[in-house]
Amino acid sequence: MDQKPVSVTRSHGVGTLALARPASLNALDFAMMDALVDATHELAEDETLRVVVVRGEGRHFMAGGDIRAFAAELARDADERRRLFSGAVDRVHAAIENLVRMPHPVVARIQGAVAGFGLSLMNACDLVIAADDAYFAAGYRHIALSPDGGGTWSLPRLVGHRRAAEILLLGERFDAARALELGLVNRVVPLAELDATVDAVVDTLRRGPVHALRATKRLLRDSPQREMSAQLHAEAMSFGQLSATGDFVEGIGAFIAKRPPRFDGAQ
Repeated sequence: MDQKPVSVTRSHGVGTLALARPASLNALDFAMMDALVDATHELAEDETLRVVVVRGEGRHFMAGGDIRAFAAELARDADERRRLFSGAVDRVHAAIENLVRMPHPVVARIQGAVAGFGLSLMNACDLVIAADDAYFAAGYRHIALSPDGGGTWSLPRLVGHRRAAEILLLGERFDAARALELGLVNRVVPLAELDATVDAVVDTLRRGPVHALRATKRLLRDSPQREMSAQLHAEAMSFGQLSATGDFVEGIGAFIAKRPPRFDGAQ
């Protein structure tokens, strides 16, 4: 039986989405596109989860689109290719929206190649922990394509217009240190420490106040579309709603008692 291109596992409130084509550097083919949409939807709907991890199996995260899969479609005429690729990209974009809009914080575990759609997939996550062997590139210009996966939406918001234009128009490869400098990743650690660092970040999120963290992600996500007054109102409403939860009572009690809080997600 062929291995599924994406796997989903759960353990103690943590959902892990693994890109599972390591022999192909986890490159995105048509089957993986559909699998990503299904997996991200499944994780987004799972209310038992507190945090989601996105990772690649093997030595790489994702080396962009599967060029061999694309080449197999070159025999089609131009109109057929346009319909095929427009439809496929439109479908896989649901996976990006699922990651951005799911209530749980999403942590990307990054090593090796991060290119093309892999870069966009990483940018759809909330936090990014990278190994020092990671390297990044947009790559689209090299096969005469424009970005997908929200690349033209997420990059300007993360690094600014000029840097986004540089990354996407020049297509140059850059290393993990440069990614950290640009603000594309949160931390860079030696490869041998990657799993321990990701586990520590995930554990901090898993043990945190689930409703407060979800509300914070939602406020961050929605802020670019709001005027300041509307965002201030949303913050006030969220603050008030959270003050009515059991986790708020526990947090205040733990602070006064000078002990670690034990958040259980109580409303």
